[in-house]
Amino acid sequence: MDVIPDWFQRLYETTGLNFTVFYDSYDFQRYLNGLKTTLYLGISTILVSLVIGAVGALLQGGPSRILRGLINGYVVTFRNTPPLVQIFFFYFGLGTLLPAAQSASGLREPILNNVQWAIISLSLFAGAFNIEIFRSGIEAVPKTTVEAAEALGYTRLKAYLFVILPLALRICLPALNNNLINLLKTTTLAYAIAVPETLYAVKQIWSESQNVFEMMCVLLATYGILVGVLVWIMHRWERALHIPGYGR
Repeated sequence: MDVIPDWFQRLYETTGLNFTVFYDSYDFQRYLNGLKTTLYLGISTILVSLVIGAVGALLQGGPSRILRGLINGYVVTFRNTPPLVQIFFFYFGLGTLLPAAQSASGLREPILNNVQWAIISLSLFAGAFNIEIFRSGIEAVPKTTVEAAEALGYTRLKAYLFVILPLALRICLPALNNNLINLLKTTTLAYAIAVPETLYAVKQIWSESQNVFEMMCVLLATYGILVGVLVWIMHRWERALHIPGYGR
């Protein structure tokens, strides 16, 4: 286990390339904690945004004019404003309006911390795009299929869950994949409200060790691997759901 740290230590001594994260246990632990936070943010926001997209698409095509108007207003608002502005609005705007508790030492503790606000904001941002993506898939499902489900006695909700949504998902999955991949990369914006994700941890390391170039290489490689794994998972999911001759 000491081979890798020793190699990077010698690399620093001979070339000046200071990859402290690979031979300094303290820096490595900070980097690892940041990576865990990034994975937590990514997985949480992906799952929540998918739920928002599926539910929002159902309500968007529902009979209630009020619900349709609310969903359309939500989509327009979050799709037309920058995600960083949304994060600031939730954390610095709404966060200050919510009541706060007091710790045992008498310090003010907000109900929602910065990580939770980041998840809420990023999920709503990606969910707005997911609603439109799901809507495009739903509209591509043949009306005869919907009518057949209704003729078999399916309620509107059951037809949506068991017939329309599974078919729509197969149609819109490529666009959905792109949005989820962009969402994973957008989690770096949580750095702006001091969420200790990978970018935040790497910034702390290079500020103390003065190894900006080396840590930027580590950061780029980290996100390249994370996004590559997500792309592989999404492509596997797309192939698993593929119905020969459908959606082509």
